[in-house]
Amino acid sequence: MTSTAFLEDMTWQDAERALTPDAIVVLPIGAAAKEHGPHLRLANDWTMADFLRRRLAERSRVVVAPIVGLSYYPAFVEYPGSISLRLDTARDVLIDVVRSLARHGPHRFYALNTGISTLRALRPAAEALAADGILLHFTDLSQALAPTEKQIAQQEGGTHADELETSMMLYIAPDTVDMSRAVKDYHPGDGPLTRNPHGPGTYSPTGTWGDPTLATRAKGERLVHALVDALVADVDALRAAPLPPPPAAAIP
Repeated sequence: MTSTAFLEDMTWQDAERALTPDAIVVLPIGAAAKEHGPHLRLANDWTMADFLRRRLAERSRVVVAPIVGLSYYPAFVEYPGSISLRLDTARDVLIDVVRSLARHGPHRFYALNTGISTLRALRPAAEALAADGILLHFTDLSQALAPTEKQIAQQEGGTHADELETSMMLYIAPDTVDMSRAVKDYHPGDGPLTRNPHGPGTYSPTGTWGDPTLATRAKGERLVHALVDALVADVDALRAAPLPPPPAAAIP
């Protein structure tokens, strides 16, 4: 077994030794370019995914794949710099990455997912991979953070670049947060965020949805610790889960 858990630091010979049938492969998903209001950077989710994959690798015996920086983020395309793939493309990227690695041995994969809309690509990807005898589990952020959120959240509402996400970044990478530019921007609505006050969707002139002015590093520390615990529990459950049946052999 190689001394590192990260594929990008391995040679192919190292990877051959690491990618065994009993390996758990972690596939981090974090947008490399997605708006997060005026106070957080476009690479916010990438930074979060990198931090979380390293904490998970410290506590679980896993092989960690490179971060997938592009996926399905349709709610943010009105804001310059945000990149979103089509849903089918996002699904197929995940399938292709997993199949590329699975051909060398592993059959259990965990998508360390830092998004919400990405679930719409992950669910059909998992279904398609199950037909190959491959098990793909993934993070549901809302579910993982709900208990801690109920204890600490003060904002009226919101889910994006808000009190909770900003608090987490104050703990993970405080140098990437500019609290002097944080403003409350919460207009209840449905659909993607929009800068048009008369357009369809949820109005947000700043790209924030919530109240980041309430964020603190202490809240972020609690949220991050709870999330890492949830990731470890997810990986443990994946390790114990039965694999789907292998695909039936083709009839000659």
